[in-house]
Parts: sequence; structure tokens; C-alpha cells
Amino acid sequence: MDTTLRDGEQTSGVSFSMQEKMSIAHLLLTDLGVDRIEIASARVSKGEYEAVKKIVDWAGGVGHIDKVEILGFVDKGASLQWINDVGCKTVNLLAKGSYKHLNEQLRKTPEQHLQDIKREIDLAYSMGISVNLYMEDWSNGIRYSEDYVFFMVDNLKHLPVKRFMLPDTLGIMNPRAAGEACRKMIERYPGLHFDFHAHNDYDLAVANVMAAVEAGVKGVHVTMNGLGERAGNATLSSVVAVLHDHLKIKTNIDESKLNRVSRVVETYSGQAVASNQPIVGENVFTQTAGIHADGDNKNNLYFNELYPERFGRVREYALGKLSGKANIKKNIEALGIELTDAEMAKVTNRVIELGDKKEIITQEDLPYIITDVLKNGEKEMKIKILAFTFVLSKGLRPTATVRIEINGVEYEQTAPGDGQYHAFTKALWKIYNNLGKATPSLTNYAVIIPPGGRTDALVQTVISWNFNGKDFKTRGLDADQTEAAVKATEKMLNIIEAP
Repeated sequence: MDTTLRDGEQTSGVSFSMQEKMSIAHLLLTDLGVDRIEIASARVSKGEYEAVKKIVDWAGGVGHIDKVEILGFVDKGASLQWINDVGCKTVNLLAKGSYKHLNEQLRKTPEQHLQDIKREIDLAYSMGISVNLYMEDWSNGIRYSEDYVFFMVDNLKHLPVKRFMLPDTLGIMNPRAAGEACRKMIERYPGLHFDFHAHNDYDLAVANVMAAVEAGVKGVHVTMNGLGERAGNATLSSVVAVLHDHLKIKTNIDESKLNRVSRVVETYSGQAVASNQPIVGENVFTQTAGIHADGDNKNNLYFNELYPERFGRVREYALGKLSGKANIKKNIEALGIELTDAEMAKVTNRVIELGDKKEIITQEDLPYIITDVLKNGEKEMKIKILAFTFVLSKGLRPTATVRIEINGVEYEQTAPGDGQYHAFTKALWKIYNNLGKATPSLTNYAVIIPPGGRTDALVQTVISWNFNGKDFKTRGLDADQTEAAVKATEKMLNIIEAP
């Protein structure tokens, strides 16, 4: 059962609109194949009523009405009337699963609470509403007031309760405790259907679900992206992967739709999915270390059963300072480009150089890097720009100092300008004028961000020049726009210096 629309919406700061609720319900039931969805708590607001009614009407029209459930309360029929009015056929009735909650919150005896629950079940039955029973705070109840838990179930097991739902409401369990507690319930009541509802306060929700299923529970509760109170609930994508791979249990979930639905819920909820969250995180199918990419080339040595294609995704190979030849090769192959070993070495070195600046480099950046390295960086440079610095102050013109090497001799000059690059070229031309060398004219200056690349990754600066009546362009590639322009200028100097 997915409870994104009920428990998931209890995430701090999350409130789904009517259209978003409808969209999520449709995606869960129709696209993903979830067996049941809990869509709301009864008696919340007029807006909630309208949204719930819309979902229920749709579900009834497509044959999913028995898959839609609403949380209700032991409130003398008020919740049941609300649920009946919207047309829902299943209530998840919230009762107390620990003596502490019963005594301190309701201030009733077990016998009094039992009678209240029985009346609510009888009323639901008379209204044609199926009942599942939430035993709130059951994890504390089974730990500290086991006799109370057994008293309640002993007296309710013969009533028309379809499922007894065992919540770890405060997320206190670990896998060993969850397995033992669920097994204790199943052995005592072998004829009952038990669900397990995990919270993630200790980051153990998925592991606890696995333990509960191994113990024999027949249903588990999840949310998309782990949304829910406090640290959230067991995340649907991880639970599905664990059930399919570790327990070899088949579900109706279409794994290939998990990532797309996750992205939609991420957008609607405004809660970003962690980049390293299993299955749906942005980076979880990205190999960064070069040795891993190399292993993938050698009979998939670094693959596990979580093939990205299962989840509608593809494996990627990160580009940066940890990239090796294998990472680069994987990305280049994906672009349909072939390089020799020598060319590959040059490209790899350039990627590592850029990665040392702690910038993100994308696959879309690679053609620019390849062009920069192989087309513009092969010739030996007679003129080298050794160092440069800029001074930028409010109310004053920018100033640049440049040191260059021409045929083994170093020169340095400083000049002001209308901008940083303008100051840089003025200092440069000072050196050239002192040496009696001709200088080119700058005719155009363009800054390009590779398509799909990030603005903090790579910048290509393309500068057009005219020298002795000849027009030509040079390109510079760097994470910094000004440095890219300096590299383009250095290439230009070597072109006009060539015989």
C-alpha cells in the first residue's frame, strides 16, 4: 500500500493540490501498478473532501475503487460518514496499539476502547465500508504492553476486519526487533492478515520492512521518495528492489516507471530527492572512479543486479579529476566518437585538469574538450602566457598585469582597461608595441556554454581576429570565462607568430 497522499503529505512543507493528488493517484495505480493507495485522512478540510471525491470517482470509473483507502478515526461515525459521502469503500481505522497511548491520550480503559472500536466496525459494516485496523504505536505496544496488544486482537479477530496493520509509528524498531515482533503476531494469529508500516527515524525503514516480510506479513506500506512524518516512511523504490532481488518475491510494480514517477512526485512535493538515494537518486547509476569504468569494460565487474535499465535509466560515467581512460572512453563511445590512444590520453589529461577545479563536467562538454585539445592544442607554442592578475575596485577602472614568454624571454606589463579582458589585452599590446611587433584587431567576442552543460562547468570563448587582412578565430575552453578568453588569445599569438 502506498500512502504518499496521506502519510507522505504529512511531510513538513508538503501540500498537494487537487490536480497533483489526482495525478499521483493515477501514476501509482495505473502506471506503477501499486496494489492499494491511502489517499487522505477523513474530515480534514473542504478542499481535501473535493480532491478525495475526485480521486474516488475516477477510481470507481476505472475499476480501482477497492484499491483506494482513507484513514478514519474512532469518532462515533463522523469519519465513516465523511468516507461514505465521498464514495470510498475502505476505511483504515486508527486505534491505539499501545497501552501508553491509550492511557495518556484517550484516558480510557482497554475495555472502553475495545467497545468503541467494535461499534465503529459494526457501523462501517452496515454502511458497506470495509475495515482495516491501524494499531497506532504498535511497536511500543508489543515491546512494553504486550498483554494489551493481545487483548485487543483477541477480541477483534472474529470481527470483519480485513487487515490488522502494525505501525512502527515512531520509527523505533531495528530489523531484528521488527522480525521478532511480526513473527510473534503471526504465530499467535495465523489466520489474520497483517500489514507492516515502517517509519525511518533510524534509517532502518526498508530493512525493517524486509524483516517483517521474512517473518510473514502479507502487506507493507510505503511512500514515493520516502516522504512522511519526521524522517519519512519506507521508500517504495527501495522496498520493491529488496523484495524482488533479496527475497525473490514478485510484486505488481512496474520497475521501469519508478524513476519517472519519482521525478513527478519530487516536483509536486517540492522535496528534492537526494542525489545518492538508491534507485532514483541522480548519481546512483554514475560511475566516478576510472577503475570502475575499466571493470565495466571487462565483463561488467562493477555491476550488481540493480541494472539502471530496470528502472528506466541508463548507466553514466562521471567526468572529473577521478576520471580515467575508461570513463572518458565510455562517454566518447556514447557520442559515437573514435579516438586513438594518444588522442585519448590528451583528452583524459584535459578532463582531469578541469576536474581539479572541482567543476562538474558533462558528456555534452566532451566535444568541446576534444576540439580544444586535438584541433587547437597540438602545435608547440613559441609564445606562452605565464601569469596574469586582475585588480577590480569600485569606482576605478580594472587593471591587469600580464607576464608572457616569447621565444624563451619573459616580459611583463600592467595596464588599465574598460573591463578585465580589455585591460589584459592593453597590457599585452604594451609588450608587443615595445618589441615593435604588429598586433591584430579583435572583431568579435562570443561566450558559449555547451548545450546541456552547467554554467559552472565549462565555458567556450570564441574570439574573431583580423591580422594583416586575414580573418580567423581562436577558441579557449575553461571553467572561467576570462581564463577561456586568455587561452584563446594565447592560441592567436602563436598563430600570428608562425612563419
